[in-house]
Amino acid sequence: MKKILFGATALMLLSTLAACCDDDDKTADEPAQPETVQLITPDVRARIADPLNQNPFTGILEIYPCSAESSTYYGNYVNGKKTVFNGYYTIVDGHIFGEYNRPIQLPVGTYNMVYWGTPKYDDPIYNTPAINEPGLTQGADLSTLYFRLRANTDGTYMPVYDLVHAVKPANIGSEDLQAALTRVTAGIRIIAKMQNNAPFNSSITGIQARIGGIAEKLNLYTAEAENPTKVVKFNLERSADNTIMSNATVMLFPSAENPPLELIITLADGTQHTLSKNLSSTLSPNTKLTLNIILGEIISGGSSPGSFSIEDWNEVSETIEFPVIN
Repeated sequence: MKKILFGATALMLLSTLAACCDDDDKTADEPAQPETVQLITPDVRARIADPLNQNPFTGILEIYPCSAESSTYYGNYVNGKKTVFNGYYTIVDGHIFGEYNRPIQLPVGTYNMVYWGTPKYDDPIYNTPAINEPGLTQGADLSTLYFRLRANTDGTYMPVYDLVHAVKPANIGSEDLQAALTRVTAGIRIIAKMQNNAPFNSSITGIQARIGGIAEKLNLYTAEAENPTKVVKFNLERSADNTIMSNATVMLFPSAENPPLELIITLADGTQHTLSKNLSSTLSPNTKLTLNIILGEIISGGSSPGSFSIEDWNEVSETIEFPVIN
């Protein structure tokens, strides 16, 4: 069995902190409940939906029980009391792992389960994602709530977690909880090099990437992206041999078509040079783009970013050349 290495930020993803609601706060669609409620704790199994492979899910999984055939949040029982705290699990190879879980405990009946999760990866991934979570209340309509980008102080936004999602009805008392999870975010990795694989000019002290046209929010119930008008920024890191500046894979909400890319190059004297180009691809859900960038000679004293071209685009990679940086 794989060893789990989750950071504190991943363990906090999607956890909802809200006040407990009274047991008498019920909706017409709730299963009938006797005075003494008999609670069922179903087993949970999850996998990543893939047309070619059935990959078991490993990561953090949250489950939001809704009333049958609706997006009305029902809640979950914790220590025998009905609360707004949703189900929370560590999943390894598709099955519940460990003791640090908050299981689903519900009366017998039919519910509509909304699943959100963040997978664990062996490959490096951007290590400081952030997201704004919606507040939950008893009987809330999840279709009116959103996960939102978290803002920086300069009007840009932070990268997000890798998120997977599903909605599926379940009959508590007669079946386990099973879900095929679909990725609803996109990934991008930028690999910047100098022409002819030369070491980076010593005058370059940093490169920041900014991707525009990113959706502001994802619907909590449908996972649909809305308002693709925001700019997400992140920094590129220098390799030990000074020949590459790149980032671990950054996760984003989906984008508008052909989103704009800006590279802001900072020099030792404090000046900045901005290179810009619209991407040939769209950052759609469940896509990952590797963007190869070739930087040319730096010429100081001008404000123009110079000419550049795009070459060798396919489904998984794109190359952008900036021959001269003024």
